[in-house]
Amino acid sequence: MRKAQCIIGLCLVLLVGCGHQAPQRPSQRKGEAPQVDSAQLALMQVNRDLAVAADKQLLQLAQAQDEPYALYEGGAWITILDRGDTDSPTPQRGEEWVIHMQVYDLNGKRLKDSEGTYTIGKQELPIAIEFSIREWHRGCRIRMFVPWYTAFGMQGTNDIPPYENVMIELELK
Repeated sequence: MRKAQCIIGLCLVLLVGCGHQAPQRPSQRKGEAPQVDSAQLALMQVNRDLAVAADKQLLQLAQAQDEPYALYEGGAWITILDRGDTDSPTPQRGEEWVIHMQVYDLNGKRLKDSEGTYTIGKQELPIAIEFSIREWHRGCRIRMFVPWYTAFGMQGTNDIPPYENVMIELELK
C-alpha cells in the first residue's frame, strides 16, 4: 500500500511538473555570434544615409550664402549676425538664459517662433545649439543651418516634422 501511494505521488508530481513551460533557450548557441536584428540594422543604415544627405545639402546651402558660415560641432553651419555685448559673460552649464528662437524649414517657411527661459546643459535646446552656445554673449544674434540629427531628430516636435533640416535664428537676451 505504501509503495502504491509513493508511485501515485511520483506520477502526480511528474504530471504537474510537465504542465509548466520549459525555460526558453538563448537565441545563440555557445560559441556562436548573437543573431542580428536586420530591421534595426536597416534603420541605422537609412539614418546614416539621411545624415550624409543632410550634411551635403547644408554644405551647399551655406556655401551659397552671402554671409560667411562656419561648420560647428554637431554639423551646424553658423554665422553671427550681431556679436552682442562681447564684454558680457557667455552662457554656462546650469545657468538660465532667455532665448528668442525662430525655426524655419529650408524653403523659408516659419515652423516655430518662441521666446523662453532655457537652462543650459539640460537638453531643453537642440543639440546643435547646446554645442555652440557657450561661445556667444548677451545680445548675440545667430543664424544656423542645422541637420535633422542635431536639430529635432527622428521624432520632430508638434511644430517641426521628423527628419527636418532647419534654419534657426537665435537671439540671447
